[in-house]
Amino acid sequence: MNAPAPQHPVPQDLGSGPKSASRIDESLPFHPVRIGVLSISDTRDAETDTSGDALAERVEAAGHTLAHRMIVPDDVDAIRSCVRIWIGGGHCDVIITTGGTGLTGRDVTPEALEPLFDKRIDGFSVIFHQVSYQSVGLSTLQSRATAGLISGVFVFCLPGSNGAVKDGWNVIAPQLDSRHRPCNLVEIMPRLLET
Repeated sequence: MNAPAPQHPVPQDLGSGPKSASRIDESLPFHPVRIGVLSISDTRDAETDTSGDALAERVEAAGHTLAHRMIVPDDVDAIRSCVRIWIGGGHCDVIITTGGTGLTGRDVTPEALEPLFDKRIDGFSVIFHQVSYQSVGLSTLQSRATAGLISGVFVFCLPGSNGAVKDGWNVIAPQLDSRHRPCNLVEIMPRLLET
């Protein structure tokens, strides 16, 4: 059964081609994906995790399933443990983290997750920074936003600010829409573990 077609913004042309090259084909069915939202913070809790709330709201508004939601401290082992459990349980197609991508000593999300990547999605960081630059200018250089594949699950690591979550979702969301053309991440999910 197909979910109702969600509406979300497709990023504007980023200078690499005509705007019409990136589009949603409304004639195709929308296939929701299962997304886990992991907030990484030493200071936030369920009441103060506004970036996690914003991300969870966007996931559901786009028509996807919020499969998991959790807050863990800025700790390599805690981050890895949660991600491994979610992936091992087989209930997530995508995990999006928020927080821990900065430059301070406690920002360890890339250190926790990049060693687990089977493949990196280098283009994500490039596009994220282009979009983020429009919001925060050169301050975007303080983010180490990253993405990759772990055991056939897409993992996107976003900064912890509400603005960065919005920018990151606007980059990720079109690729998680099965109707996005000329291609999208959903259509390759069945082939991610090919040998």
